[in-house]
Amino acid sequence: MNSYISEVEIFYNNPVKIEDRKKVISSRSAQEAFFDFSDPRKIGHKEFFWLMLLNNSNHILGISTLSSGGITGTIVDVRLLFQIALKANATAIIVGHNHPSGKTEPSNADKQITNKIKSAGDFLDIKLLDHIIITPENTFYSFADEGQI
Repeated sequence: MNSYISEVEIFYNNPVKIEDRKKVISSRSAQEAFFDFSDPRKIGHKEFFWLMLLNNSNHILGISTLSSGGITGTIVDVRLLFQIALKANATAIIVGHNHPSGKTEPSNADKQITNKIKSAGDFLDIKLLDHIIITPENTFYSFADEGQI
């Protein structure tokens, strides 16, 4: 019986030059990037969770939608989050999600997932810079600004 071993190949393709990519310089610039990436017709309807991938100079490599949930929550698989971050060679990340209710205050679940992501990132040497909560009204909450990271 013949046995075969499959080759695993990983690559990242981004044709945009580094100097042409948006740079995150504050929680406001991260919030704007998430808001621009999201569909404003949908963020008042249900929750989404996003992952922003950054290089060592805080230029945005890309944003990935990790999950789409219900009216009051969405599930985040931390393993998939870091699978994407590792594949993109991100040295830092910012996570974000929306609150369709318009309230910016984080829930206990928001705080727990932030701590879980931070711990995993510390182990992998991928820094969690912030967790941004955005609203349909374009208001936001920054875990970093509030000393929660």
